[in-house]
Formats: sequence, C-alpha cells, structure tokens
Amino acid sequence: CAGFNVCESVGYRGVKRWRVEGFEDNFGFTITDLLSIYMGRQFLEPLAGTPFCDGQQKVFSKIRGALGPTAINYLKKMTASLHATTVGSSDYTKRSELIDRLMVAVEDHLVSLIVYQSDRATEPVEQEVYPQGFVFHRGSLYLIAWSSRRGEIRTYKMDRIEDVHSTKLPAAVPHEFDLAEWLEHSFGVFRSGSTELQSIHIHFARDVARYVQESKWHGSQQLTPQPDGSLIAEFQLPDTQEIKRWIMSFGPNATVLEPQALVEEITNDLRRMLTRYIEFVAAVDPGS
Repeated sequence: CAGFNVCESVGYRGVKRWRVEGFEDNFGFTITDLLSIYMGRQFLEPLAGTPFCDGQQKVFSKIRGALGPTAINYLKKMTASLHATTVGSSDYTKRSELIDRLMVAVEDHLVSLIVYQSDRATEPVEQEVYPQGFVFHRGSLYLIAWSSRRGEIRTYKMDRIEDVHSTKLPAAVPHEFDLAEWLEHSFGVFRSGSTELQSIHIHFARDVARYVQESKWHGSQQLTPQPDGSLIAEFQLPDTQEIKRWIMSFGPNATVLEPQALVEEITNDLRRMLTRYIEFVAAVDPGS
C-alpha cells in the first residue's frame, strides 16, 4: 500500500491489525510518526540554510533513502494538505555561518563580537556580547545575549547582525541564565530592564472580541466578556513596547483603559498619524 511493506495480522474475534515492516525495528518510527515529521517540516522553512534547518534536511535525506520513491510520493501528497504561510518571514540562507558561530558561543559559553546595526542606528557598530540563546518569533530569528556595553540582557535581530567574530574567551555573566524564564513576562521577544509589573487593561469591541478570546496571548492574560459582547483584557507586563503595536493593530476596535501613560502614548501616535495623512491628502489633492 502506497509503497510500504504492510503485514496483516488477525487477532481475537477476527480483529485485523496492520503493521509497516521495518520502521519500528530500524528507526523507532511508525508511519504516523514519519507523516507528522514530514508535515511539520514546512514550519522550519523560514530557517532554510541555517544549522537549525540543515539538521532536519539530513534527517529527511536518511528517510528518503530508506523509503523509496513511491512511499516518498505518498508522504508528499499527504503533506500537501497542510500549508504554513510565510508572510513577513526573514531569509537566513546567507547567514548560516554567522548563526553557526553564535550557536557555538552559546554552547561553549564564549564571548562574541558582533557587528550590529539597530533599527535606529545610521551605521553598524561592533559590540561585545555573551550569547545565551535564540528565539524564533513571527518569522524572524533573534539572538538573546548579555551586552557588555549595556550591562544587561539584550535582544538582537539576526537580520541586523552583519558579522560575528568568535573568541575563546569565557563569558563571565550572567550566571545560570534561563531563557524561558527571561521571556516569561515579555509580550514577544523584547524586554526592558524593569522587573516591576504593571497592569494593562484594554477594551476590545464586539467585532474583535471573539478573535482575542480564541488565542493565548500571554501567560498573565485575564479576559472578561462584557454584556454587550465586547471584552476587557488584562495583562501584567514590565513594559508596553510590544503590546502597544499589538493594540494598535486592531485600529478603532481596541481602547487602552490603563495605564494612563500608555493611553497618552497611543493618543500621541494617532495624532501624528492623522497629521501625516492630512498632509498627504492636501499634497496630492490641494482642493480637498
């Protein structure tokens, strides 16, 4: 069946069972296991050309060598029923060597020198960092590392790292850093140096309330449905950098109730946005 060697056995009361020969014995994989692996491979496609994806490709090469063309075609046919979108994903095909150097630094706890240009910088700057790990977030890869210059853990987007120089110097700090714990209070991948949490309350209109309720946005979230179909969401976060972008993505369907500082910040952003649109419309259509 589909190029696989299937053995049939008849058990109690004539119950039939089928087993694919070879997989459990030679690989420890069942056909269901292989199908799951094959269907999940596309989720790593944004990391093509990196050490993360290269290892997976080697596994698939071994699987293909063991199965044969008919079975492989069957798996490809089944995987076509699942598609992962890659809108906005970064391309790391030319950064494999840089990522590999940083992975070695993470594993061996070594100091690295990176040439990095932040989104606000006009030119790249060399920085000394102690790499701690990577985070794959919304189609992009981020390096989490201790910054010698800043004296704290910082987030570096791999797209902006232009070069990596490896050293043999041992990284002295931080001690026993836990990446998952550090990200626990983040609303994504960025965190400020603040450890004090603040309550953020947002009112979502009925039109988007169900969408918000359908997902787990943060471990601290508390969602309270309102009688009119709207929703009040509460989060406990140390800063508002990333959640502000998320709130504004809902347009007029999301309103911050507190903290007041965030209300004022978004209000100012909206005023600047409105001013730009008014100026643009006036420029293209002076008579409007």
